[in-house]
Order: sequence, then structure tokens, then C-alpha cells
Amino acid sequence: MVEAAAGVIGRASTGMALGELTSPALAAPDAPTTVALPLGACEQHGPHLPLDTDTRIALAVAERIAAARPAVVVAPPLAYGSSGEHQAFAGTLSTGPQALQTLLVELIRSATRTFARVLLVNAHGGNAAVVAAVAAAQRDEGRDVRAWHVDLHGDAHAGRAETSAMLALTPELVDVERACRGATAPLAELLPRLRAEGVRPVSPNGVLGDPAGASAAEGEALLTRATEEAIAMVDGW
Repeated sequence: MVEAAAGVIGRASTGMALGELTSPALAAPDAPTTVALPLGACEQHGPHLPLDTDTRIALAVAERIAAARPAVVVAPPLAYGSSGEHQAFAGTLSTGPQALQTLLVELIRSATRTFARVLLVNAHGGNAAVVAAVAAAQRDEGRDVRAWHVDLHGDAHAGRAETSAMLALTPELVDVERACRGATAPLAELLPRLRAEGVRPVSPNGVLGDPAGASAAEGEALLTRATEEAIAMVDGW
């Protein structure tokens, strides 16, 4: 059984949101020097989690980084990504890798007109290769860019880890009665078919893992660990 949250866990301080600031505030001497861009997706997450699960997780981690490090400001999240492997499921909206690459390059080039550093906070596996390649190419062009992939240290997709994280963040959006096991083989074993055929032939319900045992408390612990890992990278940057 998936454990529903007994009550809504208080959301961490959002830190500084770029969209809520004014242009003069960002030109001030004490303005933030790093912009964090949360990267997610709009794709199926099994029968029990919302389509924007990855986006919410990326935003939560970015906000917690900014709350702990005032030099960081959080940009509005990019809620679409490279999700072609999920396209057989209703509601999935995918940019594809080429469009995502172009968009990130242009956003980074624009962002570095204001900020000294750009941090890409990615929580969708389908974005990972593009994000890493873009960050490396931008550094080669002289821009100070880092990519950070949020690792919940759990199963691959809509399983216990993501379900726990969503129970901690927005329990009202988790349909615990519909949570069910999907394909549970190791991701490395599933990847060849996932790449060739997409998710549905591998897991008809869209889940890669098992949400059984998920809880808000575990989700908060996973998010805290993921944030601490990200902050350690930022501090060593």
C-alpha cells in the first residue's frame, strides 16, 4: 500500500523567484549572480501521478537551493522536454531533443547577459543527454554553465521515489488508490527496448518501478538529500 500523507507538509521557502523581481533589482550591486533554470517535462507518470511531476521536483530542488544560497535566483521552470518515449500515453507533450537543445542554448546566451552563472537543474531523464551536452558546449564558448541532474536514488519512473517526492510536495495530486507496480527490471536491462519501442510496450501502465511503500516522509528525505547534493556542487563551483 502507498502511504498517503497525514497532512500537507510545509513547503520549503521558495528563496528568490526571478519572475517576481524587477529589472532594476537585478541590476543592483547586491543582485543574485546565479540563475537556476529548473527543467522538467509534461509526460505520463503512470495512473497515479500528474504529468508535471518532473517539473515540480526540479522546481522544488531549485527553490531549496536558492533558499540556502541567496546568490541564486530561480527562473520560471521549463515545463516541456524531450519525452518522445512517453508519446504513446495521452497528455504527453514533447519538444524532442533538437528543439530542447536550441531552446536551452538561446536561454543560456540570454541569461548570461544578466547573470555570471547559469545552473540547469534537470529532473527528467529524457533531457539528461541534451542538457549535459549543451552545458559543455556553452562552457567551451566561455559561459559559466553547470548542469545538475536531480537524483532521488530510487526506481526510474513513477515508482516509489517519485511517488514519495510528490506525496511530500503536493499530496493532493497523488491518486494513491491507482498506484500500481510497473516494469521492475533494472533500467539498464530495459533501456534497449525503451529506446527502440518507447515506454508503453515495456510497461503498459507507464510505471518503471513500484510505488508500494511510498510516503511523504520518505519523499521529504529524498528531496533533502537531492538538495544537499546540489548545494555541495554549487558551493564547489
